[in-house]
Amino acid sequence: MKVEILTPDAVLFEGEARHVFLPGSDGALGVLSNHAAMITTLAKGTVKVDTSEGEKAFELNGGTVEVLDNKVLILAS
Repeated sequence: MKVEILTPDAVLFEGEARHVFLPGSDGALGVLSNHAAMITTLAKGTVKVDTSEGEKAFELNGGTVEVLDNKVLILAS
């Protein structure tokens, strides 16, 4: 699935991933390929992206995530 992590100032990550771990505002959640569509808010914490090159981690202060059609779009604050 395609993953994009965007902030107002930069693109933190753009690429393919097998799994994404998110600090949801109502608790942690994971996203795999073909996940159901959803939009939710993120709490302060670590987003982990499992790629073919290994796991990448990004510290965020919150934000919003949209999962739709095998694409994960994270708008981080």
